[in-house]
Amino acid sequence: MGGADLVFFEGNNSWSMAAARLAEKLPSHFAVDGLTADNHAIIILREEELGRFSGHAFRGHWRCYPCSLVKTFHLVHALAEMESGRLMPQAELDRAMRDMIVWSSNTATNYVIDLLTGTTGDTLLNGRNFSDWVAARERLNRWFEALDWPEMSGINLTQKLMDDMRYGREAQFAALNGGYLNVLTPIAAARLMAAIFSGELPLSSAALARAQKTLLRDPSGSDAANPNFQLSEFLGGQMPGGVRIWSKAGHNLWTGDPDSSWFKHDMIRLKAPGQKPLIFVLMTQGKRLAEEVPDAFPRIGRFLFDELGGDSK
Repeated sequence: MGGADLVFFEGNNSWSMAAARLAEKLPSHFAVDGLTADNHAIIILREEELGRFSGHAFRGHWRCYPCSLVKTFHLVHALAEMESGRLMPQAELDRAMRDMIVWSSNTATNYVIDLLTGTTGDTLLNGRNFSDWVAARERLNRWFEALDWPEMSGINLTQKLMDDMRYGREAQFAALNGGYLNVLTPIAAARLMAAIFSGELPLSSAALARAQKTLLRDPSGSDAANPNFQLSEFLGGQMPGGVRIWSKAGHNLWTGDPDSSWFKHDMIRLKAPGQKPLIFVLMTQGKRLAEEVPDAFPRIGRFLFDELGGDSK
């Protein structure tokens, strides 16, 4: 996918400028946690009314390894294909879609990818067999290309999610053209999260509601403290009571490949009573943030929320 500089939000009003000033403070405020001006990107949005946003992007077009943020894209894609009739509803698909988001299961994600593309990953392929297989897997990109949203430029969603090294045709595919790992930009993640709630996706209201419900995180629930639930150690981990949270995070430690190691990301929507919804997308790379300071993301999230929450800001 090509490049673009356009964004879907207003960036020159008073709230957006306040968000920009706050984003500029982040590296110094969280320097002890390993945050620097060149190892992170952030999108800060406020929903002014349905489908209209104010906001600020710092390094919004940074192309980096997305970890599990891509799973939100696969959720939306699967819901759309179920509505079109190309993907048949089934209990195993429902279970995989839920576990892909709620528990960030790579196995569940790869099952969804197989169903969306009609491919499987296994032994080496050659010639036409491999090129046909690649073309089928590229369906994951083509669906988002068809939206014709400039914010989706520069992304790649085609690779499966692995717990360690790749083998066979998956290794062949990831090595194409000198390296073809998944790539996401913060602006693409923010655009998708906003669209799930603004209704701008080609999904019915029922499918949008299902996507929203799947992304919902209950900070008072029994799973909230479980690190695998991806709340307690991410941007929503220190929110005040009463704030509703929808999120999908991503986290890689050392994978054996330096291009996919030491990343930690979150895309989150927050709705406090009496306040306009906020969306934050924070993407980072660095061992300290990814491994050594598990409470850095929760503190960053609370800092942003406290400074920007409230309609009078």
